[in-house]
Amino acid sequence: MALRTQNGSPVSGGRLALELGVSRVAVWKGIQSLVKAGYPVDTVEAGYSLDPGKPADFLYPWEFGESESMFRHFENTGSTMDRMRECAVQGNAGGTVVIAEMQDAGKGRCGRNWVSGQGGLYFTVLERPVRQALTDYRLTLMLYQIAVARVLGAVCGKPARLRWPNDIYIGGRKIVGLITELAGEGDEIRWLATGIGINVNNTPPLDCSVSCAEILGHQVSRRELLLGIIDEARRIKKRAGCNGNRLLADEWNSMADRLGARVALLDPGHAGCDTQKGKGRPIAKGVFAGIDPTGRCVIKGKKEECFGAGPASLVYH
Repeated sequence: MALRTQNGSPVSGGRLALELGVSRVAVWKGIQSLVKAGYPVDTVEAGYSLDPGKPADFLYPWEFGESESMFRHFENTGSTMDRMRECAVQGNAGGTVVIAEMQDAGKGRCGRNWVSGQGGLYFTVLERPVRQALTDYRLTLMLYQIAVARVLGAVCGKPARLRWPNDIYIGGRKIVGLITELAGEGDEIRWLATGIGINVNNTPPLDCSVSCAEILGHQVSRRELLLGIIDEARRIKKRAGCNGNRLLADEWNSMADRLGARVALLDPGHAGCDTQKGKGRPIAKGVFAGIDPTGRCVIKGKKEECFGAGPASLVYH
């Protein structure tokens, strides 16, 4: 933005009109749009200025420079997963990102709701993998779990730990939830969407949850966080190459929360199941041994067993 490069110094409307090749009326209308969008633009006798001292945490597409065309932004929507499904059906390219400031119907696993208050980071990333089998859909979820945890760990200064199948915790409190949706053709993935909800500057709805701002005692740039996650995911993909399954599983296990703890895998379809309180009929009990290269949960009981995610939930004891 022309105003941002001036570091608070005013720029005349005439100069902006000349540099942008538009009329001064168009410049004025653009300034009004920025003010309405929340930018701290001041109008003074010498022109317009953007106050560098005021926090500006915006997720509008133009905030992402040359990648602007890959971002879709909503002030409020039901779910970024719903909007991304529309993008995927319309043929949008892999790498498209849908962001929402708030969600009225944020999605969690098994039809649960993800509370999406102002200040959190809620987005979905579209992938169009080449010749990836439907059975390998969890690899993308594992990749994003690792990428998000690494970035959050660096930002918050505390280790971010992975919980199977799709959560991230810091200090024993949940800070991130992920979810995937896909469409296939034959036995291959046609498109895959990964939805990510992060407690950043919002107030988490539950005591067992935490936000970046609560950990650090100050606000965090959601834009920088998002860019960091996208870049880290790209680096992991490049390094994984053709041995992605084993590498991702090894890295996931190195970041796993409570590896070696006693756990129970609960059947959520059974009457009386309450995963929050650890109540329900167990499908399996034993020691959590991480995941295998396909992303299945490994539990060592009387024998070692592997379980796909499905609707089941892992409860720690």
